[in-house]
Amino acid sequence: MDLSDKFIDVTGTRTRYHDVGQGEPIILIHGGGPGASGLSNYRKNVEPLAAGRRVIVVDLPGFGETEGKLQDGPIFEAMGEFVRSFMDAIGVQKASFVGNSLGGATSLMVALRAPERVNRLVLMGTGGSQAIFTPMPTEGLRRMAMFHGGDGPSMQKLKGVIELLVFDSKAITDALLEERLKAATRKDVIDIFKRPPLDIWRENLAALKHKTLIVWGRDDRVVPLDSAFILLKTMPNAELHVYPKCGHWAQWEKADEFNALVAAFLDRP
Repeated sequence: MDLSDKFIDVTGTRTRYHDVGQGEPIILIHGGGPGASGLSNYRKNVEPLAAGRRVIVVDLPGFGETEGKLQDGPIFEAMGEFVRSFMDAIGVQKASFVGNSLGGATSLMVALRAPERVNRLVLMGTGGSQAIFTPMPTEGLRRMAMFHGGDGPSMQKLKGVIELLVFDSKAITDALLEERLKAATRKDVIDIFKRPPLDIWRENLAALKHKTLIVWGRDDRVVPLDSAFILLKTMPNAELHVYPKCGHWAQWEKADEFNALVAAFLDRP
């Protein structure tokens, strides 16, 4: 499968993406941890999901190989606007979305602001929700906030963050850490995360009629499982699937099960 880089101008931002397969389009949107990119989040998912579908993986502004230019406003709102402009640039009018963490929040903002452009939603460990029981911020969010502080980014700090994304830290390779450290030291990433977040759970989620699969790791230490319940309660066509012994990276930690689950969900009538 050809996963070579493609680049396109999106409202003045040089944007990297990958585009494989044929069929109904699915856009995969990565999370916002240090050094994140489309392929670093979804390397285990692209090929299986591209069987009978067109899979598009994009690097958000400030991540991977995409420039850090982003319109003003709260980060989730601005990222959602960017993704809609990206769809315009590549000629995709409507797509299903798979989003992890920041990517889940971004996918929800696309659906809230332009519901006609969204087919189905798959949301994993979505940011912008509200934990019902867990004290916030979580250990994972605190470590992310400290990553650029003090003496600045380091391999030790990065390892401390990435290990909290998963249930079993043995899944994290040195190659993955090296790849992410290089990307995590970009100044435009630091500037983007100085922006305020957006409490998506306060939005009119009840108006979203899209079929939605919410996926969570029971042991998520970044966005805890009880954050899923408001989404499940509020979104009328949402269902929840929880993986035991799984952290914030369900698509990575439970890749085979996740790919089968998502494919079956997308293929339903």
